Amino acid sequence: MATHLPDHLKCPISLEIMSDPVIIPSGHTFDRSSIQRWLDAGHRVCPITKLPLPDYPSLIPNHALRSLISNYALISPLQQQLPPHPETLISLLTSRSSPLESKVELLGQLIRLSQRDSLFRRRLTESGVVSAVLNCVDSGDSGLQEKALSLLLNLSLDDDNKVGLAAEGVIARVVAVLLGGSPNCRAIAATMLTSLAVVEVNKATIGAYPCAIETLVSLLRNGKGREKKEAATALYAICSFPDNRRRAVECGAVPVLLGSADSGLERAVEVLGILAKCKEGREQMKSYNGCIQILARVLRNGSSRGIQYALLALNSLCCSSEKMRLEAVKEGVLEIGLQLLDDDSEKVRRNSSNLIQVLRGNQWTS
Repeated sequence: MATHLPDHLKCPISLEIMSDPVIIPSGHTFDRSSIQRWLDAGHRVCPITKLPLPDYPSLIPNHALRSLISNYALISPLQQQLPPHPETLISLLTSRSSPLESKVELLGQLIRLSQRDSLFRRRLTESGVVSAVLNCVDSGDSGLQEKALSLLLNLSLDDDNKVGLAAEGVIARVVAVLLGGSPNCRAIAATMLTSLAVVEVNKATIGAYPCAIETLVSLLRNGKGREKKEAATALYAICSFPDNRRRAVECGAVPVLLGSADSGLERAVEVLGILAKCKEGREQMKSYNGCIQILARVLRNGSSRGIQYALLALNSLCCSSEKMRLEAVKEGVLEIGLQLLDDDSEKVRRNSSNLIQVLRGNQWTS
């Protein structure tokens, strides 16, 4: 029967279906008899991670996984190739008797199943799993919270789910995580907003939600590495909706984005290219000392996409301000633009041509 079962229901040691799955301190699950033989042989490292284990490691029953295995055992080999019934998984997830480790393990299984199966994602959302997963986000445990957010992110892969997730209160939970979650959780939460913002109505909903844009700007200002990148990506997605550009500017996004761009975060330049489309954004950029120099450096050293958005921002700034136009000419932007006319990207060539016309005074309007 074990050959018909998914690998995550088999013991990593024996490769057989587990009859008594237990969790060891490393967080991995094994069949009790297999891991006990491993320990009795004198091993004091996890068989998978090779990390040290205590002298007398606890073996915590994995009730959730055991119930899943029992559920599979009751159905035919053909059915065993299909994901388990979502209702069974939800009942285990919401059960007060399920220990924290079991819920983490169960969410991990749901993440794996939902990554590759859109039909299973639909079954999950239709069966009411979102409410149970949101409770895990609220748990306060960073491990459980991270798994819950990852599952919600998988469910948001389907456009049909994006509006429904927003309606069920996902945005409020995501903003709360942005304010107080672990670094990994904050990064996933920002990615979640990017995914939800694919749908136009969600852009407006997120932008109007109290503190949503403000928390992304704060994450961009104070976060590290992946957090900053995901925050900038979320701002880009949200600010493609015109009303949100003014909101982002009011939250202080422009100086933070320029500082991030100056530090090498090219994704920030993409957001600046969008914010430069609104008057408030341009005014903030004009008042930032060194704005033109930062954008010029992106033109010299950036990727094709970074150059494209730096050109957009410079076009908007130089069209609306003689001071910005003269500063850009002084900074050598005209010469860079002429070189970019031979770029491989059609968008870069077109934007360069437009900027050259502006810098030569042919399209300066006010």
